[in-house]
Amino acid sequence: MKWETTRHIPQNPSTAMFIGEYRHTFDAKNRISLPAKFRKELGASVIVTRGLDKCLFVYPKTAWKKEAARISQYSTGGAAGRGLSRLMLAGASEADVDSAGRILVPDYLKAFASLSVKSVIAGVSDRVEIWDESAWEEYTKNIERDADAFAEKLGSAS
Repeated sequence: MKWETTRHIPQNPSTAMFIGEYRHTFDAKNRISLPAKFRKELGASVIVTRGLDKCLFVYPKTAWKKEAARISQYSTGGAAGRGLSRLMLAGASEADVDSAGRILVPDYLKAFASLSVKSVIAGVSDRVEIWDESAWEEYTKNIERDADAFAEKLGSAS
């Protein structure tokens, strides 16, 4: 019997799963260190963009391509779709991860999320979020307070 060499192509390639929250600080040059646990999955270059709830979204390039394609479907539709497309696509910036694991966050993105020196980097499934530390604490306090009601609402929707 002759053996053939075949190449295995995964049907459903795994995507990064970012979880956890980490406290980091911006340096004087607007750089922030990404958590070591996230760096391998994020890669050597990431996309940073305006997110929702006044935070920044950070995507690995492969995840960003999927997200950008999904968002761009709405870019010529109604006002809400155009607005979200403009917010996230026009606001996106590519950032190289340096040898110390830091990225440079442009001033306009830092201002959008009201980021000061102390920040929280949170893993949220396929993306990473950067929050101002006090905004994160307030947001999570409210979510924790309302978690049961959210679970109830989501449970009744399915």
